[in-house]
Amino acid sequence: MDDTQARTFLEIIEAGTFVAAAERLNVTQSTVSARIKELELTLGRPLFLRGRAGATLTPAGHRLRRHATAILRVWQQAKQEVALPAAYRASLRIGGQLSLWDRVLVRWLGRLRAEMPDVALQGEVTQPEGLMRQMTEGFLDVAILYSPESRSGLIVEPLLEETLELVSSAANYADSPNVPYVFVDWGPEFLNSHQQIFADTETPGLHVSVGVIGLQYILEFGGAGYFPTRVVQPLIERGRLFRVEGTPSFARPAFAVYRSDDKSAELAAALVCLRTLIAEEPAIHPDAVSASSSPPLPS
Repeated sequence: MDDTQARTFLEIIEAGTFVAAAERLNVTQSTVSARIKELELTLGRPLFLRGRAGATLTPAGHRLRRHATAILRVWQQAKQEVALPAAYRASLRIGGQLSLWDRVLVRWLGRLRAEMPDVALQGEVTQPEGLMRQMTEGFLDVAILYSPESRSGLIVEPLLEETLELVSSAANYADSPNVPYVFVDWGPEFLNSHQQIFADTETPGLHVSVGVIGLQYILEFGGAGYFPTRVVQPLIERGRLFRVEGTPSFARPAFAVYRSDDKSAELAAALVCLRTLIAEEPAIHPDAVSASSSPPLPS
């Protein structure tokens, strides 16, 4: 099994169907099918059962899964080590969600360059699903993200907790019916809590999946939405945004994810550096109120 077959095999597991895997790999469905057929012929065992619900692993497929993951991990490590310039003794591949780069990852990279100048660094930005997949397949050494999935072989370490608070472009949001509420999707935990607290509120007319887009929209066209305190605090101080008093805040924890079998000195030193950086950061929290006392959000 080569790395292309291994990646295709794992992508089908992740995506759930041959069609979805082909889209993710940017190849045709027939190419995906041909790769798996060749792999099954080589092994002499079927690896997937196809049905209306998608592709499910056979017992042989389950047994192959960890080997395919190991093959991708070893191949990626080999490519990284061979390609390293002579000035570097090792490399670290760091991934994170976009909204965490300005708070944590850029400063972490800067400190790592100062403390570990002979270690090459690679930074990646993508969605949580992609980060978890890259961690599982060995393409990343550590990922910083919100709401990581629990997966075998990965350690999920609590890192920091952000506070999401409601802010508005209008000084008196409650008396501003023409100021729209912009719903920002901060993940499943936020969505569930938001729905419970504002159960009687109409569905917002504007829904965005990336926080920076929602914030830019509100600053340019007006509106209200939930954003991290550390992001909106400078805008509040400059009078560009206003806190909406009497509404609840939400906790949004972030985590560091790394492999349990990675005992490298470079990763250990990088994690110590990260924990120190987080410990040095002053916390900024708005005054929280109980959920029961919060009024409905204007639509």
